[in-house]
Amino acid sequence: MKTKGKISALLPLAVFLIVYAGTSIIAKDFYAVSVIVPFLISAIVALSMNKKRKFEDKLQDFCKGAGNPNVILMILIFVLAGAFAQVAKAMGAVDSTVNFGLSILPTSILVPGVFIIASFIALSVGTSMGTIVALVPIAVGISEKTGIAVAIVVGAVVSGAMFGDNLSMISDTTIAATRTQGCEMKDKFKMNFKIVLPAAIVTAIIFMILTKGTAIQTLGEYEYSFIKILPYIAVLISALVGINVIFILIGGIVFAGAIGLLYGSFDIIGLFTNISAGIQGMSELIIISLLIAGTIELIKNNGGIEYILNKGMKNFKSKRGAELGIATLVSLVDICTANNTIAIVTVGPIAKDISDEFELEPRRVAGIMDMFSCVFQGLIPYGAQLISASGLAMISPFAIIKYSVYPYLMGICALVSIYLYWRKRSE
Repeated sequence: MKTKGKISALLPLAVFLIVYAGTSIIAKDFYAVSVIVPFLISAIVALSMNKKRKFEDKLQDFCKGAGNPNVILMILIFVLAGAFAQVAKAMGAVDSTVNFGLSILPTSILVPGVFIIASFIALSVGTSMGTIVALVPIAVGISEKTGIAVAIVVGAVVSGAMFGDNLSMISDTTIAATRTQGCEMKDKFKMNFKIVLPAAIVTAIIFMILTKGTAIQTLGEYEYSFIKILPYIAVLISALVGINVIFILIGGIVFAGAIGLLYGSFDIIGLFTNISAGIQGMSELIIISLLIAGTIELIKNNGGIEYILNKGMKNFKSKRGAELGIATLVSLVDICTANNTIAIVTVGPIAKDISDEFELEPRRVAGIMDMFSCVFQGLIPYGAQLISASGLAMISPFAIIKYSVYPYLMGICALVSIYLYWRKRSE
């Protein structure tokens, strides 16, 4: 017989949200305090609960959760993805990709082209932040030369960044979503791509309409090396073919490193330094993943997951309802944490239990978490993406939100897909 679980077991999650939101409000900055600290406090609260059990036993449960094979594999992928992204960037892959795109773009579709370039870069490098930092200064220059409102061009960059972040094979969000649900990246990509492609097409059309009739002059020459773009293309193709992601990332590091050495972008010491820097850039996410996994294991043992499932059974009595519940949960956590990867890592284990209870497809659950976390990450004015974009462009984040077309359309497409998918099936 199933138990109803205990709402008190969810106290660690509530403590995390209160501490994180409270410090952010006091500092007037969601990034003033590392999110590691609230998660550490949450873990300590989880360890201090359930006085009927010995502390040593609870500590063993925490370590069991943190040492889950899926968690360790996810961390290994984070390490390799960080190394590849940094080596490729140092080798000049990002600059060459940007300049190549701008060189081949017809001036008549410049802003839709910026959206497409941003999409490809984010898809290749696996980070919306890196894409925004690389392209927003260029977007500002385009605005100055064409007279197109800077908010529109920057909105195109943010839109493309969120498109790529959601779909990229080496994105933190994709890695976290697929590992927590136990599905293949290529399966999640194919399912996800079909849902968001209409949103991307309509986004490009909207930007074309918004800038129609604008007199655009030639922007100048852009230098690029196509060979420096090849590591990104190789990683994308290899992932779609179905090669193991570990082999893909190791191969990507070797390929990008070889090109960097050949072209003199760095020497062997510089290569190792960049690999180290890329790994260190993932350190916070790795620590957070371990803390969350251990904390969730304790919450589960204390009845918190059973409580969520029990409430879900009452309020979401169908598979469609369960998917909408997962979408709502990851959206709320993203709004509270202003970090889509952390939202997925936090909700992932709970979503897995809901998925098992309702017999949902792992690839669909992974895609739903990724899509809805990216929807709100691209729209919240205090998120790192809009804060950095507005800072570089020297405009209000609210001005950019108005033209962040893609996140709105992705959310609509995701909701429609959930409705239509289950309409065709008996629940």
